[in-house]
Amino acid sequence: MILCYGDKTPTIDPEAFVAADATVSGDVTIGAGARIMHGARIVAEAGGAISIGRNVIVLENAVIRATGRHPCRIGDHCLVGPNAHVVGAEIEDEVFVATGAAVFHGARLGKGSEVRINGVVHLRSRLDPGATVPIGWIAVGDPAEILAPDRHGEIWAIQKPLDFPGFVYGLDRGRPDLMQAMTSGLSARLAVHRDEYSPAK
Repeated sequence: MILCYGDKTPTIDPEAFVAADATVSGDVTIGAGARIMHGARIVAEAGGAISIGRNVIVLENAVIRATGRHPCRIGDHCLVGPNAHVVGAEIEDEVFVATGAAVFHGARLGKGSEVRINGVVHLRSRLDPGATVPIGWIAVGDPAEILAPDRHGEIWAIQKPLDFPGFVYGLDRGRPDLMQAMTSGLSARLAVHRDEYSPAK
């Protein structure tokens, strides 16, 4: 399904393919030879843009998102595996994001890097060209340290100052009503979807 978001309509190269049950919405550009497979969701929220390069493969049920604060760019010859999640990140050419991996807001993945099955690249983290995040491991920081998931204390020591609530939602982590403020604000922003989506012509 190809959807407009407000006045933004996806631009899809004639040599690209989007499966009928995939969703491409908003300010999205998809390059020649790209393949957006069944159930994939490519969603550019208001003010955000997504650029997907040449010969990029987005496999089943993967999600690629951009927001007004965090555009998303995927270079040429990348593969995004089934059930992977990429939001507001910059991914250079020839990167492999495997099944179930997650790449968060403001992350930067260097050329030829790999995030293997269920790996995570945290927000504002930079993965060097050619680097590998092993299966289930976590990359955090700039430059990223790559740590096993059982090293939560070390991960949190690096992750906390990266400030997820502030960087993503503009909210102070210390406020006592953080989750209320986060969900109320997000609910209000997402309410526009009731009226602003329309099929592309």
